Amino acid sequence: MDRLPAALERAGNEESWAVADAISTVLKDSEELHSWRRHLLSACIKGLVAMYSSSKDESKREVERSMLLRLEELLCVVGEVDPDDWCNLVKTGLKYRYRDETFLKVLNVAIQLLYKKESSLSQ
Repeated sequence: MDRLPAALERAGNEESWAVADAISTVLKDSEELHSWRRHLLSACIKGLVAMYSSSKDESKREVERSMLLRLEELLCVVGEVDPDDWCNLVKTGLKYRYRDETFLKVLNVAIQLLYKKESSLSQ
């Protein structure tokens, strides 16, 4: 469980997310769930950045789409993100996927969520 988030950060490691989902299900009523989801959110962001950087030709559209939807779901649950991770995602995403409709929709949702007045990123 401790090593899984690092494995999830690598581009093209979609099978490991099934294990992460299983762990999330087991932790459903646990106090560790929020911390676990924060680790998953960070891994998801780093995985997307790695995917965008290594696959500039947009060859893995469906994998990216599922990762973006996972990112949106985790953002809604966790409600906060590491500022460095966020900056890297926005910068890399806009550089390589500025025409991707799914990326732009998730980015818009994330901006609405993260830049509320009570959010630490809004400062």
